[in-house]
Amino acid sequence: MAKGDKIIRMVNMGKTFHTSSGDVNALDDINLDILEGSVQGIIGLSGAGKSTLVRCINYLEVPTSGQVLFEGKSLGDMSDKEVREARRKMGMIFQQFNLLDQRNLLRNVTFPLEIAGVEKKKAQERAMELLKLVGLEDRVKNYPSQLSGGQKQRVAIARALATNPKVLLCDEATSALDPKTTKQILDLLRKINQEMGVTVIVITHQMSVIEAICDNVAIIDHSHIAESGPVSEVFSNPKTEIGRRLILGDGNANAIQPVNFGDSKNPKIRIIFDGQKAHRPIISDIVLSCNAPVNILFANTKEVEGQAVGQMVVELPDSVEEAERITHYLRSNDIRFEEVK
Repeated sequence: MAKGDKIIRMVNMGKTFHTSSGDVNALDDINLDILEGSVQGIIGLSGAGKSTLVRCINYLEVPTSGQVLFEGKSLGDMSDKEVREARRKMGMIFQQFNLLDQRNLLRNVTFPLEIAGVEKKKAQERAMELLKLVGLEDRVKNYPSQLSGGQKQRVAIARALATNPKVLLCDEATSALDPKTTKQILDLLRKINQEMGVTVIVITHQMSVIEAICDNVAIIDHSHIAESGPVSEVFSNPKTEIGRRLILGDGNANAIQPVNFGDSKNPKIRIIFDGQKAHRPIISDIVLSCNAPVNILFANTKEVEGQAVGQMVVELPDSVEEAERITHYLRSNDIRFEEVK
């Protein structure tokens, strides 16, 4: 397949769990295409269906409706042997690393190769190559208990790459890590994507992770795909309520909090950043051009591909004339805003 082709397609996919207390629809009518060579983000609140979706991609969970196509072939039409072969092309890493404590790093990485029947010497050569890739070639004889969380995740990434997968599935792979280590792991995933051509699928509840490395994003809400597309487009113009909450809120899908703008009676507006140049000093321009002060009450903006996306809530002056000058300036410069009640 060529870069940009659809390596994975989910077509009308659904997953229902049958429990003693009744059926639970974890996924409903999922339609999503994942492009070869891309970094695809999938984000949503806890319980939205993210982890079930990623397990359906490699058929660790078998969908109850619809199809999953990998390289144009439906996993549902494959034999068990063919599904296992397809699954070897989809490495997976988890939040809790899932390393084998009784094996050193070298033997952790060779483990999937042993299962695949690879000759011992070749398996060890491949493991050494991958441990060097993740920066742990000097720790091959160490055991998982001797490593930090970030180092454990590096070993997990090396192990996931052992069988030369075309896709790397990352299920909340950075959630247990501190911010500095998270950045290092995300940089490593981007390097693997760019240098090895591996398609990376990132399941997360952190918008900062999507912002950092993803090309495309799908927002899942109550078992459905609420919206999807290139990160720059979805961030600049979210079309759904959940999209606006995630992107214009605090960026953490599991910690969305309402904003209190205080008791002032002055008019307030929300300035929407949806593609302005990231370094354009909009507030300074307003003050200088309109000769009127504004009070910033809340701001959450970020830079995506050189553009500013997010929002800023400002309090306008008491003077009707000054307030109108500011709103006229915004309209004449094609800067979106709306009144805050």
